[in-house]
Amino acid sequence: MRPPLVTVIVAGFAAGLAATVLVVGIASGTGAFDSSNSTTRVVIKPSTIAPVTVTAGARGFDPSAIYRDRIDGVVTISSVLGQGSEIGGSGFVVNGGGLILTNAHVVTNSATVANPDSVKRAEQVWVRFQDGNQVPAKTIGYDLFDDVALVQVSDPQVELAPVPLGNSNAVHVGEPVAAIGSPFLEAGSLSVGVVSAVNRAIPSSLTNYAIPGEIQTDAAINHGNSGGPLFNAAGQVIGINAQINTTSGGGEGVGFAVPIDAAKRSMRQLLADGHVSYGWLGVRLGDVTPALASAFHLAVQHGALVEAVSPGGPAAQAGVHGGTQDRTFQDQLVRPDGDIIVSVDGHLVADSDQFIKLIDNYSAGKVVHLLIQRGGQRVDLPVTLGERPLAPSS
Repeated sequence: MRPPLVTVIVAGFAAGLAATVLVVGIASGTGAFDSSNSTTRVVIKPSTIAPVTVTAGARGFDPSAIYRDRIDGVVTISSVLGQGSEIGGSGFVVNGGGLILTNAHVVTNSATVANPDSVKRAEQVWVRFQDGNQVPAKTIGYDLFDDVALVQVSDPQVELAPVPLGNSNAVHVGEPVAAIGSPFLEAGSLSVGVVSAVNRAIPSSLTNYAIPGEIQTDAAINHGNSGGPLFNAAGQVIGINAQINTTSGGGEGVGFAVPIDAAKRSMRQLLADGHVSYGWLGVRLGDVTPALASAFHLAVQHGALVEAVSPGGPAAQAGVHGGTQDRTFQDQLVRPDGDIIVSVDGHLVADSDQFIKLIDNYSAGKVVHLLIQRGGQRVDLPVTLGERPLAPSS
């Protein structure tokens, strides 16, 4: 039995720090970041998982069926940080070997430190199942960039009920969703809503980077929902509830979930290596829009505008040119004379968020080919990606 604890912090950013305002936008970098400068976007033991039996409800959405068939796979997580403090959040079982996905800020001290290099895993992690059984868990690893963590329970007395993972790339605005978790440590709580936006790039409180591709929902997400699953109508997990946009610290705003496809990537790397690797280019980006292209007579109407390049970084070494002329456009400073990235390995780039999502698929050391629009010329530049630093300096 774990000892009583003096302080309980109901975790995260969906379990964020109380009264913290999460600003929906992309923080500007200084050239050391792979970031957008936009402020407007916001086998261990496989098991067979039975599909949800949808029986009723508008458009086939039956929250009762989802809850009934998935609740046993959703858990409450308590992490002991030391000095009498504890963080509480949620998680969900993903296979018969006891693997559980949650948020990194649920099983580390990342919610309480300013420097990501100071992040440490919790001293102890406990997992409580819906039947009240509570067992210790081992932290396999965590990914601060996408706020994903993987823990494992191995108690033979625990009955596991894994939940199926869906495809977040197939999520569309307007589809109904159900969130299950432990808001305010009230285990097994259900809230429902719709996907209110997709492909949000939300600033992370854990690192100096945004988390691309997040799913926005109006389903109630509160303190303690962090790490819990966001289900689609078929009972598949499409995201890990992680953040809220709020002015009071409560759940009156909108919630954001880390896309499950990103979490799968993290999970694969954590299982293989115990850590994650993200490719890093070393650029600060803006968006090329038709209005911007018209105002500055650019050769393309869409793409990722390189406004600055980190000295000595991979992009600088490959010959990528950042902008040098500060101009004002729609009350914002831009550098329209920088290179415009229009494709990565043949994949078209519509804007900076899409570029960041594409680069996220590569690890350090990978060579990628950037198709650059430089004035009236197209230039193909091979770039060897570096290792993304947790806290890059300017």
